[in-house]
Amino acid sequence: MTVEKLRAALRGVPDPDWLATALDRIAAEPTAIARYFPAARRRCSRHDLPDLPGWSADEAARALMLASLRTDHVGQVETLYRTGDAAEKRAVLKALPLLPIGAAGVPLLLDAIRTNDTRLVAAALGPYARHLDPSAWRQAVLKCVFVGVPLAAVADLDDRADAELGTMLAALADERRAAGRAMPADATELLDRLTAAGQLQPREV
Repeated sequence: MTVEKLRAALRGVPDPDWLATALDRIAAEPTAIARYFPAARRRCSRHDLPDLPGWSADEAARALMLASLRTDHVGQVETLYRTGDAAEKRAVLKALPLLPIGAAGVPLLLDAIRTNDTRLVAAALGPYARHLDPSAWRQAVLKCVFVGVPLAAVADLDDRADAELGTMLAALADERRAAGRAMPADATELLDRLTAAGQLQPREV
């Protein structure tokens, strides 16, 4: 995702002048984001953006606001995430890859992954999740399986899935089979791919 794509997708928002003013004010005065960020849903709408699959208009507008900051990126994302509602938290998580903060946003990912809000968990497993260490990332993938987040939401899944994740998925599959419960189809497919690739021993059935 890029700032240019966000701007292009938001050309048809109901109040483009308001958004332009908000971005200019935030660029000039970082603290102004506290006033504009919560209002984005009301002024830009919450409809899905056809040119930006997986993004709503308010999420894209809020991501642009964060990208317009010239200073205090870390402080603002932490404040807006901690004080925001679920929609505002998702926007912060989805904006993280656009910001010059290195791995400073990882605590926010870990907080989101601890919740049972499937949309927050999915947002946390986007491109910025590359900053999660392997252990935390594997646990996050398992959390997706537990709460029903499609694994398609996990960025870089094929590149990062390894033998240890396969072993964890196999153990979960055994537990669910013993309890008479099925694994999600996408988790079963991932486990089968890892098994076929020789990254773990085939399961006993």
